[in-house]
This record gives sequence, structure tokens and C-alpha cells, in this order.
Amino acid sequence: TIVHSDEALLATGFIFTVHFFNTHFRPEKFPMDFVIFNGQVSKHEFIEERGDQWQRYEAEGTLDQHVVDKPSGVIFDFFFKGFGFIALFTGIACLLLMFVAFFGGHG
Repeated sequence: TIVHSDEALLATGFIFTVHFFNTHFRPEKFPMDFVIFNGQVSKHEFIEERGDQWQRYEAEGTLDQHVVDKPSGVIFDFFFKGFGFIALFTGIACLLLMFVAFFGGHG
């Protein structure tokens, strides 16, 4: 069971680390991508990340159906940015504790 728990700890740490670096540590998305909360992407970000889709919408004439001008509120943004930083620091703390548990030995 000790070997299995160490493997589980390593797998969890690997998945967590890869997810955090690929999702949250990118400067343009730090501390987190707020699309998951409000479903909104800025025009600049949409064109940069999904330029082909933007051009397809323009060519089809359906761009107006997809563009929404409803910015999220200040309190909404503040709450979720706070949540993002708390989640980030909690994740880093968990990662550090995983390293301590793995490299600290079992007695």
C-alpha cells in the first residue's frame, strides 16, 4: 500500500503541476481564465486564440449573433479574482506538501 500511495501522490502532483502551468501560469491568463465563470472572451483574445472561427463567423454573416456586450460587474470580477488567487496559493501549498511527503520519507 505504501508503493500505491506514493504512485498516487506522484500522479496527483504531476496532473496538478501540468494543469497549473498550462492553464494558470500563462501570463495572459494569470491567475485564471475567467471564461469558465462568465462565458465572456474579449474580441482581441478571441481573434488571437480562435482567428479561424472569427473569420468563419464573418464569412457566414453570423458574427452579430455571437458578439455580446455585457461586461461582468466589478464585484463579480473581484470575487472571482480573489477566488483565483486563493485557489492558486492553495494549489502551490498542496504541491509543496506533496514534495515534503514524498521526499521526507516514511520514518
